Amino acid sequence: MGVYLNPGNSGFVRIRNGVYVDKSGLIRLVNQTLDTPRCLTCISRPRRFGKSFAAKMLCAYYDKTCDSSQLFGDLSIACDAGYREHLNQHDVIYLDMTGIIGEAAAGDRVAYVKRTVVRELKEQYPQLEVVEGFVATLANAVEITGNKFIMIIAFPMRRFGWNSPRLSGR
Repeated sequence: MGVYLNPGNSGFVRIRNGVYVDKSGLIRLVNQTLDTPRCLTCISRPRRFGKSFAAKMLCAYYDKTCDSSQLFGDLSIACDAGYREHLNQHDVIYLDMTGIIGEAAAGDRVAYVKRTVVRELKEQYPQLEVVEGFVATLANAVEITGNKFIMIIAFPMRRFGWNSPRLSGR
């Protein structure tokens, strides 16, 4: 389990141990976009409406390094016909931009993400050929593993100064 690569399900376990409102229908929506031209899915929520919870839920559902069946067995997604098809079947890259803000200067954040994700990929898959381009390195990882990678990015708009009335709905 890495910081960015395959973070496991511990974040969602903590959420489920508290008061949890079932938002697992979101998984059905994301599953419907896999292998389609709509494979890039943006899920936006107002401030304080569970973006981090949703991201941790998606990590727990897709991450192949853990068994999350008990976490989802009593949620609405478990009734979906395609529920088991993607459950814990993919490599996950999880970028919580809040944490990255504290790790790298504004001008170095993209390079920092590339370096750290590639380092974790290389640790997980020593046979990975790292090339200059980040996307090409990810493509090499897909070729080696035969797995799809699910990238989940939690992006707190307010921390990036995007809290104008036009964008936040105020």
